Amino acid sequence: MSAAPTTPADRRQLARQLPPLRADDAALIQRTLDALWAEQGLARTTLDSYRRDLEGLARWRDGASGGLAGIDRAGLFDYRAWRAWHGWSPRSDARLLSALRAFFAQCVRRGERNEDPSALLESPKLPRSLPKALVESQIDALLAAPDLDSPLGLRDRAMLELMYAAGLRVSELVNLPAAALNLRQGVLRVTGKGSKERLVPLGEESQHWLQRYLDEARPLLAGKAAVPAAANGQVPLFIGPDRQPPTRQQFWGLVKRYAAVAGIDPARISPHGLRHSFATHLLNRGADLRALQMLLGHSSLSTTQIYTLVAREHLQKLHAHHHPRG
Repeated sequence: MSAAPTTPADRRQLARQLPPLRADDAALIQRTLDALWAEQGLARTTLDSYRRDLEGLARWRDGASGGLAGIDRAGLFDYRAWRAWHGWSPRSDARLLSALRAFFAQCVRRGERNEDPSALLESPKLPRSLPKALVESQIDALLAAPDLDSPLGLRDRAMLELMYAAGLRVSELVNLPAAALNLRQGVLRVTGKGSKERLVPLGEESQHWLQRYLDEARPLLAGKAAVPAAANGQVPLFIGPDRQPPTRQQFWGLVKRYAAVAGIDPARISPHGLRHSFATHLLNRGADLRALQMLLGHSSLSTTQIYTLVAREHLQKLHAHHHPRG
Protein backbone atom coordinates (compact mmCIF):
# COMPACT_ATOMS: atom_id res chain seq x y z
CA MET A 1 0.00 0.00 0.00
CA SER A 2 1.56 3.29 -1.09
CA ALA A 3 1.47 6.38 1.07
CA ALA A 4 -1.25 8.94 0.51
CA PRO A 5 0.02 11.88 -1.57
CA THR A 6 0.05 14.51 1.17
CA THR A 7 2.32 17.49 1.62
CA PRO A 8 3.42 18.99 4.98
CA ALA A 9 0.62 21.55 4.58
CA ASP A 10 -1.88 18.72 4.03
CA ARG A 11 -0.68 16.97 7.18
CA ARG A 12 -0.99 20.15 9.23
CA GLN A 13 -4.52 20.61 7.93
CA LEU A 14 -5.31 16.97 8.73
CA ALA A 15 -4.02 17.42 12.29
CA ARG A 16 -6.20 20.51 12.74
CA GLN A 17 -9.25 18.48 11.77
CA LEU A 18 -8.78 15.97 14.59
CA PRO A 19 -11.17 16.22 17.57
CA PRO A 20 -10.16 18.62 20.36
CA LEU A 21 -8.00 17.33 23.19
CA ARG A 22 -10.04 15.80 26.01
CA ALA A 23 -9.55 17.20 29.50
CA ASP A 24 -8.54 13.84 31.03
CA ASP A 25 -5.91 13.26 28.34
CA ALA A 26 -4.58 16.81 28.76
CA ALA A 27 -4.23 16.32 32.52
CA LEU A 28 -2.42 12.99 32.07
CA ILE A 29 0.01 14.48 29.55
CA GLN A 30 0.73 17.49 31.76
CA ARG A 31 1.29 15.31 34.84
CA THR A 32 3.72 13.11 32.94
CA LEU A 33 5.65 16.02 31.41
CA ASP A 34 5.96 17.65 34.84
CA ALA A 35 7.43 14.41 36.20
CA LEU A 36 9.88 14.12 33.28
CA TRP A 37 11.04 17.68 33.83
CA ALA A 38 11.44 17.23 37.59
CA GLU A 39 13.15 13.83 37.48
CA GLN A 40 15.21 13.97 34.28
CA GLY A 41 15.65 17.69 33.68
CA LEU A 42 14.59 17.39 30.05
CA ALA A 43 15.00 20.51 27.93
CA ARG A 44 11.93 22.65 27.25
CA THR A 45 12.20 21.96 23.50
CA THR A 46 12.15 18.20 24.17
CA LEU A 47 9.12 18.52 26.44
CA ASP A 48 7.32 20.65 23.85
CA SER A 49 8.03 18.00 21.21
CA TYR A 50 6.71 15.24 23.51
CA ARG A 51 3.60 17.30 24.20
CA ARG A 52 2.82 17.76 20.48
CA ASP A 53 3.27 14.04 19.76
CA LEU A 54 1.21 12.88 22.75
CA GLU A 55 -1.57 15.38 22.10
CA GLY A 56 -1.70 14.25 18.46
CA LEU A 57 -2.18 10.64 19.55
CA ALA A 58 -4.76 11.59 22.18
CA ARG A 59 -6.79 13.65 19.71
CA TRP A 60 -6.68 10.85 17.13
CA ARG A 61 -7.79 8.40 19.84
CA ASP A 62 -10.54 10.78 21.06
CA GLY A 63 -11.31 8.83 24.22
CA ALA A 64 -11.79 5.44 22.53
CA SER A 65 -11.20 2.49 24.92
CA GLY A 66 -10.05 4.72 27.73
CA GLY A 67 -8.26 7.27 25.55
CA LEU A 68 -4.55 7.80 26.04
CA ALA A 69 -4.56 6.04 29.41
CA GLY A 70 -6.06 2.85 27.98
CA ILE A 71 -4.44 2.52 24.57
CA ASP A 72 -2.81 -0.84 23.84
CA ARG A 73 -0.10 -2.00 21.45
CA ALA A 74 -2.60 -2.60 18.64
CA GLY A 75 -3.86 0.97 19.00
CA LEU A 76 -0.31 2.31 18.72
CA PHE A 77 0.26 0.18 15.59
CA ASP A 78 -2.91 1.62 14.08
CA TYR A 79 -1.86 5.20 14.83
CA ARG A 80 1.61 4.76 13.36
CA ALA A 81 0.08 3.14 10.27
CA TRP A 82 -2.34 6.08 9.91
CA ARG A 83 0.56 8.54 10.11
CA ALA A 84 2.63 6.55 7.61
CA TRP A 85 -0.30 6.45 5.18
CA HIS A 86 -0.58 10.23 5.36
CA GLY A 87 3.10 10.80 4.72
CA TRP A 88 4.73 11.39 8.11
CA SER A 89 8.42 10.59 7.77
CA PRO A 90 10.39 7.82 9.56
CA ARG A 91 12.28 10.54 11.44
CA SER A 92 8.99 11.97 12.70
CA ASP A 93 7.94 8.43 13.67
CA ALA A 94 11.18 8.02 15.63
CA ARG A 95 10.44 11.20 17.59
CA LEU A 96 6.93 9.92 18.31
CA LEU A 97 8.34 6.62 19.58
CA SER A 98 10.70 8.45 21.96
CA ALA A 99 7.75 10.41 23.35
CA LEU A 100 5.67 7.25 23.77
CA ARG A 101 8.41 5.35 25.60
CA ALA A 102 9.05 8.23 27.99
CA PHE A 103 5.32 8.68 28.59
CA PHE A 104 4.44 5.04 29.25
CA ALA A 105 7.54 4.47 31.39
CA GLN A 106 6.23 7.19 33.70
CA CYS A 107 2.73 5.68 33.69
CA VAL A 108 4.11 2.26 34.69
CA ARG A 109 6.29 3.84 37.35
CA ARG A 110 3.30 5.59 38.91
CA GLY A 111 1.30 2.34 38.85
CA GLU A 112 -1.25 3.68 36.34
CA ARG A 113 -0.44 0.87 33.89
CA ASN A 114 0.85 -2.68 34.33
CA GLU A 115 2.97 -2.67 31.18
CA ASP A 116 4.38 -0.37 28.54
CA PRO A 117 2.50 -0.92 25.23
CA SER A 118 5.32 0.77 23.29
CA ALA A 119 8.02 -1.60 24.59
CA LEU A 120 7.97 -3.97 21.61
CA LEU A 121 7.32 -1.40 18.90
CA GLU A 122 10.02 -1.53 16.25
CA SER A 123 12.06 1.60 15.70
CA PRO A 124 11.92 2.97 12.14
CA LYS A 125 14.97 2.59 9.94
CA LEU A 126 16.45 6.06 9.49
CA PRO A 127 18.71 7.00 6.60
CA ARG A 128 22.09 8.29 7.72
CA SER A 129 22.14 11.98 6.88
CA LEU A 130 25.46 13.77 7.06
CA PRO A 131 25.51 17.35 8.38
CA LYS A 132 25.78 19.97 5.65
CA ALA A 133 28.82 22.13 6.28
CA LEU A 134 29.84 25.23 4.36
CA VAL A 135 33.35 25.67 3.02
CA GLU A 136 35.42 28.36 4.69
CA SER A 137 35.02 30.85 1.83
CA GLN A 138 31.23 30.51 2.14
CA ILE A 139 31.46 31.10 5.88
CA ASP A 140 33.42 34.30 5.23
CA ALA A 141 30.78 35.49 2.76
CA LEU A 142 27.92 34.67 5.12
CA LEU A 143 29.52 36.44 8.07
CA ALA A 144 30.13 39.52 5.93
CA ALA A 145 26.52 39.71 4.71
CA PRO A 146 24.84 41.76 7.52
CA ASP A 147 24.63 45.56 7.15
CA LEU A 148 26.97 46.91 9.81
CA ASP A 149 25.51 50.43 9.57
CA SER A 150 22.37 49.29 11.42
CA PRO A 151 22.09 48.08 15.03
CA LEU A 152 20.29 44.93 13.91
CA GLY A 153 22.93 44.21 11.29
CA LEU A 154 25.67 44.55 13.91
CA ARG A 155 23.71 42.27 16.23
CA ASP A 156 23.28 39.69 13.48
CA ARG A 157 27.00 39.79 12.67
CA ALA A 158 27.81 39.15 16.34
CA MET A 159 25.31 36.27 16.49
CA LEU A 160 26.68 34.62 13.34
CA GLU A 161 30.27 35.05 14.49
CA LEU A 162 29.47 33.57 17.90
CA MET A 163 27.54 30.61 16.52
CA TYR A 164 30.40 29.70 14.21
CA ALA A 165 33.12 30.41 16.79
CA ALA A 166 31.49 28.40 19.58
CA GLY A 167 29.56 25.72 17.66
CA LEU A 168 26.29 26.64 19.34
CA ARG A 169 22.90 25.13 18.68
CA VAL A 170 20.33 27.67 17.46
CA SER A 171 18.31 27.32 20.69
CA GLU A 172 21.46 27.87 22.75
CA LEU A 173 22.32 31.00 20.77
CA VAL A 174 18.97 32.78 20.94
CA ASN A 175 18.46 31.88 24.62
CA LEU A 176 21.89 33.04 25.80
CA PRO A 177 21.66 35.21 28.93
CA ALA A 178 23.89 38.26 29.11
CA ALA A 179 25.51 36.85 32.26
CA ALA A 180 26.82 33.83 30.31
CA LEU A 181 29.37 35.94 28.43
CA ASN A 182 32.75 36.79 29.98
CA LEU A 183 34.75 38.79 27.44
CA ARG A 184 37.54 39.52 29.89
CA GLN A 185 38.36 35.81 30.17
CA GLY A 186 37.21 35.03 26.64
CA VAL A 187 34.75 32.26 27.59
CA LEU A 188 31.06 31.55 27.23
CA ARG A 189 28.95 29.48 29.62
CA VAL A 190 26.42 27.52 27.59
CA THR A 191 23.42 25.60 28.93
CA GLY A 192 22.69 22.80 26.48
CA LYS A 193 20.40 19.81 26.27
CA GLY A 194 19.31 18.37 29.59
CA SER A 195 20.35 21.64 31.30
CA LYS A 196 24.00 20.55 31.05
CA GLU A 197 26.50 23.40 31.22
CA ARG A 198 29.76 23.70 29.31
CA LEU A 199 32.42 26.39 28.99
CA VAL A 200 33.39 27.31 25.44
CA PRO A 201 36.46 29.46 24.64
CA LEU A 202 36.02 32.40 22.29
CA GLY A 203 38.46 33.54 19.63
CA GLU A 204 39.57 37.11 19.10
CA GLU A 205 37.31 37.65 16.08
CA SER A 206 34.10 36.68 17.86
CA GLN A 207 35.14 38.69 20.93
CA HIS A 208 35.67 41.73 18.71
CA TRP A 209 32.16 41.56 17.22
CA LEU A 210 30.53 40.81 20.55
CA GLN A 211 32.22 43.85 22.08
CA ARG A 212 31.06 46.05 19.18
CA TYR A 213 27.51 44.74 19.58
CA LEU A 214 27.53 45.45 23.32
CA ASP A 215 29.03 48.92 22.90
CA GLU A 216 27.28 50.16 19.75
CA ALA A 217 24.14 48.17 18.96
CA ARG A 218 22.62 46.80 22.16
CA PRO A 219 22.19 50.22 23.85
CA LEU A 220 20.31 51.50 20.78
CA LEU A 221 18.09 48.40 20.64
CA ALA A 222 17.39 48.47 24.38
CA GLY A 223 16.62 52.19 24.62
CA LYS A 224 16.45 53.81 28.02
CA ALA A 225 14.32 51.15 29.69
CA ALA A 226 15.79 48.05 31.32
CA VAL A 227 15.78 44.90 29.22
CA PRO A 228 13.16 42.50 30.68
CA ALA A 229 14.02 38.95 31.65
CA ALA A 230 13.29 36.25 29.08
CA ALA A 231 11.35 33.02 29.62
CA ASN A 232 14.38 31.47 31.36
CA GLY A 233 14.25 34.22 34.00
CA GLN A 234 17.49 35.87 32.84
CA VAL A 235 18.21 39.01 30.83
CA PRO A 236 18.96 37.97 27.22
CA LEU A 237 22.25 38.77 25.54
CA PHE A 238 20.82 39.30 22.05
CA ILE A 239 17.73 41.49 21.66
CA GLY A 240 15.70 43.19 18.94
CA PRO A 241 13.92 46.58 18.88
CA ASP A 242 11.21 45.07 21.11
CA ARG A 243 13.94 44.27 23.66
CA GLN A 244 13.12 40.56 23.28
CA PRO A 245 15.51 37.85 22.02
CA PRO A 246 14.87 36.55 18.50
CA THR A 247 13.12 33.19 18.22
CA ARG A 248 14.72 30.18 16.54
CA GLN A 249 12.40 30.68 13.56
CA GLN A 250 13.35 34.35 13.25
CA PHE A 251 17.06 33.55 13.38
CA TRP A 252 16.63 30.82 10.76
CA GLY A 253 14.93 33.38 8.53
CA LEU A 254 17.88 35.73 9.01
CA VAL A 255 20.38 33.00 8.07
CA LYS A 256 18.47 32.23 4.86
CA ARG A 257 18.33 35.93 3.96
CA TYR A 258 22.04 36.42 4.55
CA ALA A 259 22.82 33.24 2.62
CA ALA A 260 21.02 34.73 -0.38
CA VAL A 261 23.06 37.93 -0.02
CA ALA A 262 26.25 35.82 0.14
CA GLY A 263 25.28 33.86 -2.97
CA ILE A 264 25.06 30.54 -1.15
CA ASP A 265 22.78 27.78 -2.47
CA PRO A 266 19.83 27.43 -0.03
CA ALA A 267 20.29 23.64 -0.19
CA ARG A 268 23.65 24.11 1.52
CA ILE A 269 22.13 25.91 4.49
CA SER A 270 20.45 24.32 7.50
CA PRO A 271 19.40 25.74 10.89
CA HIS A 272 22.55 24.25 12.40
CA GLY A 273 24.75 25.00 9.38
CA LEU A 274 27.25 27.14 11.27
CA ARG A 275 27.47 24.56 14.08
CA HIS A 276 28.14 21.80 11.55
CA SER A 277 30.73 23.97 9.82
CA PHE A 278 32.42 24.72 13.15
CA ALA A 279 32.80 20.99 13.88
CA THR A 280 33.86 20.00 10.36
CA HIS A 281 36.45 22.75 10.03
CA LEU A 282 37.98 21.90 13.40
CA LEU A 283 38.32 18.24 12.41
CA ASN A 284 39.76 19.16 9.02
CA ARG A 285 42.44 21.16 10.84
CA GLY A 286 43.33 18.30 13.18
CA ALA A 287 41.15 18.81 16.26
CA ASP A 288 40.83 15.93 18.71
CA LEU A 289 37.45 14.17 18.64
CA ARG A 290 37.11 14.15 22.43
CA ALA A 291 37.80 17.88 22.60
CA LEU A 292 35.22 18.45 19.88
CA GLN A 293 32.70 16.41 21.86
CA MET A 294 33.18 18.71 24.86
CA LEU A 295 32.90 21.87 22.75
CA LEU A 296 29.69 20.69 21.09
CA GLY A 297 28.16 19.45 24.34
CA HIS A 298 27.46 15.93 23.06
CA SER A 299 26.73 13.42 25.81
CA SER A 300 27.94 10.55 23.62
CA LEU A 301 31.06 10.37 21.47
CA SER A 302 29.09 8.44 18.84
CA THR A 303 27.12 11.61 18.11
CA THR A 304 30.33 13.53 17.49
CA GLN A 305 31.76 10.79 15.26
CA ILE A 306 29.29 11.63 12.48
CA TYR A 307 31.58 14.58 11.69
CA THR A 308 34.48 12.26 10.96
CA LEU A 309 32.49 10.98 7.97
CA VAL A 310 32.10 14.55 6.71
CA ALA A 311 35.81 15.19 7.15
CA ARG A 312 36.63 11.90 5.40
CA GLU A 313 34.46 12.88 2.43
CA HIS A 314 36.33 16.18 2.24
CA LEU A 315 39.70 14.41 2.20
CA GLN A 316 38.51 11.98 -0.48
CA LYS A 317 37.43 14.85 -2.70
CA LEU A 318 40.78 16.58 -2.21
CA HIS A 319 42.61 13.35 -3.10
CA ALA A 320 40.47 12.79 -6.19
CA HIS A 321 41.02 16.35 -7.37
CA HIS A 322 44.74 16.75 -6.72
CA HIS A 323 46.33 13.30 -6.80
CA PRO A 324 47.67 12.27 -10.24
CA ARG A 325 45.96 8.88 -9.89
CA GLY A 326 42.91 10.17 -8.01
